[in-house]
Amino acid sequence: MSDDNVQQVPSDEADKRQLELAEAEGEAYQRSLEYMVNEVAHTGAKKAVGDYIIGIAQEEAEGMYRPNASGELVWQAPGEENCHLEVAVCDGDDKRFVPGLSVKATLTSESGERIGPFEVPFIWHPGLLHYGTNVKIPGSGKYDVTVHIAPAPFARHDKTNGKRYGEAVEVVFEKVDIEAGQE
Repeated sequence: MSDDNVQQVPSDEADKRQLELAEAEGEAYQRSLEYMVNEVAHTGAKKAVGDYIIGIAQEEAEGMYRPNASGELVWQAPGEENCHLEVAVCDGDDKRFVPGLSVKATLTSESGERIGPFEVPFIWHPGLLHYGTNVKIPGSGKYDVTVHIAPAPFARHDKTNGKRYGEAVEVVFEKVDIEAGQE
């Protein structure tokens, strides 16, 4: 968290009760994130950086519904992709998910081969809102996972608490055990 955004305090936009409810929402999101990272995904981790808590989770590449040119949802199975990377970006204070960000990731193998940077767009998931994408990697092994988040493009309410997410952040998760495959 940045120095001038250490803790949310009541203001003209949010009273004490609203902030308590936001914190409860963040606590619930963190429980879902912990479950994804520790129980569902092959591997995962979390780190605090800047105004955020950033979590990653890795699974085999998976299919998902995507809108086609006419807006109709069509199931799209992974092609050559063999890795699904998920990124959760949370507010460092109340721990809620932060939507609307530009997230990029780069995977670097132990031999130094780089995959990316690639966009990690928002994905709706029934258990955990997150950013995620399928990518093709050379195979299973240890990878450094670098996550870059651009400054947030959206407006923020609140003169007291709203000056946050204004700086780009980057975090590296070192030697992450990545398993290649498809669901």
